Amino acid sequence: MEGKRVRLWVAYDGTNYHGWQIQNNGITIESELNRALTDLLGEEVKVIGASRTDSGVHALGNVAVFDTKSPIPAEKICYAVNARLPEDIRVTRSEEVAPDWHPRKRESRKTYEYRIYCAEILQPVKRLYCHHVYRPLDLEAMRRAAGYLVGEHDFKSFCQENAQVESTVRTVYDIALEQEEDGSMLVIRVTGGGFLYNMVRIIAGTLLEVGCGRFAPEYVAEILEKKDRSAAGPTAPAKGLTLVKYEFPGEAER
Repeated sequence: MEGKRVRLWVAYDGTNYHGWQIQNNGITIESELNRALTDLLGEEVKVIGASRTDSGVHALGNVAVFDTKSPIPAEKICYAVNARLPEDIRVTRSEEVAPDWHPRKRESRKTYEYRIYCAEILQPVKRLYCHHVYRPLDLEAMRRAAGYLVGEHDFKSFCQENAQVESTVRTVYDIALEQEEDGSMLVIRVTGGGFLYNMVRIIAGTLLEVGCGRFAPEYVAEILEKKDRSAAGPTAPAKGLTLVKYEFPGEAER
């Protein structure tokens, strides 16, 4: 039987996983997908993921593909595989794509949200999905600082040291800071064509330094110029980060 390539849209709570990519020291999103799909289809499956999110990071719409000779229609696979996945991982859509469609070789736009809970006491139901900050933040200063990061820049200062990348130049299309609920939840929404290792979490940590008054908004421009990780703020905790949207320009929006 002729094979096909299937694209999955995957949502998960990353709390209990060692990130997306298969690791020797624990279970991952990728390993769970491979296990469940292999069991369902009766053939060895190895998915190719679009974004290799870190340990503890969440996703509403990560993307992966795999090849199969199964007669199960591509659009039905999401329903069948979910019965074999743990409750904190769900395939929200499955569809057939061209045999050469590769998620990391396509032009894409990714949107991440970093959530910060600003209050004296953290609500327990929020603890797994946001970073808790006890003190008030200067939102307008953070917005001014974020403006320096929009556009094409060398983001070496916002990349974990010793990361193996050919180039640290990336394009950020937009950074928005919005308050939700009663004003206690601050959401930093970052959209870009691609991100370096820990880049969004370092952006969040740097903007928090501005919000707390430890950095002036204008200092963010200097951080970019320094091209030195030590010049930027700390890497914000993983649990506050969620990959919320993956877009592939040129494809019909669904």
